Amino acid sequence: MRSDVPITPAIGPIQIGAIVIDTPVILAPMTGVTDLPFRKIVRRYGSGLNVTEMIASQAAIRETRQSIQKAAWDPVEEPVSMQLVGCTAREMGEAARLSEDRGAAIIDINMGCPVRKIVNGDAGSALMRDLPLATALIAATVKAVSVPVTLKMRMGWDHDSLNAPELARIAEDLGVRLVTVHGRTRCQLYKGTADWGFIRRVKDAVSIPVIANGDILTPDDAAEALRQSGADGVMIGRGAYGRPWLLGQTMRWLTHGERRDDPSLDEQYAVIVEHYRMMLDHYGTETGINMARKHLGWYTKGLPGSAEFRNSVNQIADPQRVLAMLDDFYAPWRSRAAA
Repeated sequence: MRSDVPITPAIGPIQIGAIVIDTPVILAPMTGVTDLPFRKIVRRYGSGLNVTEMIASQAAIRETRQSIQKAAWDPVEEPVSMQLVGCTAREMGEAARLSEDRGAAIIDINMGCPVRKIVNGDAGSALMRDLPLATALIAATVKAVSVPVTLKMRMGWDHDSLNAPELARIAEDLGVRLVTVHGRTRCQLYKGTADWGFIRRVKDAVSIPVIANGDILTPDDAAEALRQSGADGVMIGRGAYGRPWLLGQTMRWLTHGERRDDPSLDEQYAVIVEHYRMMLDHYGTETGINMARKHLGWYTKGLPGSAEFRNSVNQIADPQRVLAMLDDFYAPWRSRAAA
């Protein structure tokens, strides 16, 4: 069931340590997606909090080029949350200290990533199978920094071990200020449907704010996730692919009960061009072109001829040709708007 009207009360401010998030509609950390260029555009349209891509604690300590890129943020995003993943207490503590030094207002611990490479390294959602190690990592991170620490998790490793409420209680006792729950187990990966109702069990287990995550693709989904979970806010991930304005639309719906239309195709075209140029600046030409391809596909999805456009543009390594192809693709709609 999807709600036709926002729940009442819909959503209100939450406190994360000394930080107040007026409208807790949060951009999820997504590797290869929520980089600085994308987050800046999302923030322009509206978001309660941005979370960086997941940063490996070892890479953060070594200050690798990729970890520095992932930790890059802009003052327009303040306050910004930096997400860390790791498998040893020492490394998590040291990486948290470095992230605070780089300007993180919040440190988020990843115990939800289901990707095999992360799980095989005893990190991400693998920690839900090892609560003693998870406890040590949380304690070290909280002790290492003066900024608030938050935690992102799944329901559990599988449906025989739905231990998110237990892990949330441990985290609260150790000083974590907020938990986010993706309504799937690790073994589900991204299959099936997120169980928003289960998240209520976590909400009932702790007194700190709880954020619902998973399958929130529309403002109506956000309202329904809040209704089922009793959570204090929502985190939006894949729903924002090609729609950086979705979080702002959701904030407006949950706070004012007002629908905000998608931007015009003219505006969408301008956003794509800006986003593309920002990615080239952020990554350099070669990497920027490759990283931007998925975004071009997401932005144009559903428009007439988008599949053919995507297949063609993905073969192009010259950014000026890509921009010219974008101009040609959007020209019919821009012409209509001008007329």
